[in-house]
Amino acid sequence: MDLTIDPDELATCVSCGLCLPHCPTFRATGEEALSPRGRIAAMRSVQLDGAPADDSFVEFMSSCVQCRGCEPACPSGVPFGHLMEATRSALATQGRIAPWWQRAGFRVLAHHRLLLAGSTVLAAGQRLRLVPSRLGLSRLPLRRPKALRGTGTDVWLFTGCVMDAWLRDVHVATARVLQGIGVTYAVPGAGGGCCGALHVHAGLTAETERLARNVMASMPGDAPIVVNSAGCGAALKDYGHLLGTDEAKAFAARVLDVHEFVARRADRLTPVRRLAPVIVQDPCHLRHVQRTHLAVRTVLGRVADVVELDDDGLCCGAGGAYSALEPELAGQIRERKLASIARAGGAEGERVVASANPGCAMHLQAVGVEVRHPMQLVAEALG
Repeated sequence: MDLTIDPDELATCVSCGLCLPHCPTFRATGEEALSPRGRIAAMRSVQLDGAPADDSFVEFMSSCVQCRGCEPACPSGVPFGHLMEATRSALATQGRIAPWWQRAGFRVLAHHRLLLAGSTVLAAGQRLRLVPSRLGLSRLPLRRPKALRGTGTDVWLFTGCVMDAWLRDVHVATARVLQGIGVTYAVPGAGGGCCGALHVHAGLTAETERLARNVMASMPGDAPIVVNSAGCGAALKDYGHLLGTDEAKAFAARVLDVHEFVARRADRLTPVRRLAPVIVQDPCHLRHVQRTHLAVRTVLGRVADVVELDDDGLCCGAGGAYSALEPELAGQIRERKLASIARAGGAEGERVVASANPGCAMHLQAVGVEVRHPMQLVAEALG
């Protein structure tokens, strides 16, 4: 089976094993096959040696959270994310992963009115206890604030799909922070409702490319594009690699995580009060992919004392739709994160956890952790 993997990228792994402590599925299971090194060995067997892409191979690939925690730890610079995306794309093309019901659900994400209506129905179902707990969803809002309206043209504020449907209050807080530093924003036009992050994780490359072109058309010009979801920001920044065009590369260069943008203007923040200490949980796609997690500390440090976790940024197990598709492994991975959060709470007891990604926030909220987006905390401190 041709996995359409770049042979040069596949050859970069020297099987040193330095990635193993940073892989959440290896940490949870201790199985070599569920580590980056083991998965790359399986890719080589299929791609280079003609081994069958059997059910075991599919399970090895499907069980990866795609946190990419192995990438910063790798001395050889193995682009594991690209290898996994190519492999999943090949498997999805053959119908081995991403079944019809998953594809149908992802299609809804690009139809925003339908997503909003469906989210309200889902929220009502939660209150009637009709939604299975295995989905790992936190409590969804029955009502949401009014949709943002642009205030100017300094930046584009990407609102996305799930973020706008389930966490619009984060957009409201982000708008308040932008206002606080004297920055106006525009919101995407038609077609800018979904970045395709979940689609690319599932191997649905053609659909991801279509969504990427729509998103690019929805935010023309050369103004910076500010994103408050770590997963969305990572996807937008990768459009150059995804589409391979000069236009896509120029678009990707305009994308900034909101903390990255605000940190450069942190001296403009004028909080009216200082908040209680806050535990910071780094979303994988902010720490390992965008590598802009330090900006969160710069911004939060203006309004509160920051408390670090002791797990070196290990994944929480959310992984976009991973917690719903692989609930057992996701739960095992989350237990390690919960233990780290408990240690960070110390003698003071429970503290608020700041996380800049909807998947992480909802995965932790589902088991009772109080999680807020850093922009919500900064907006609260601004008064």
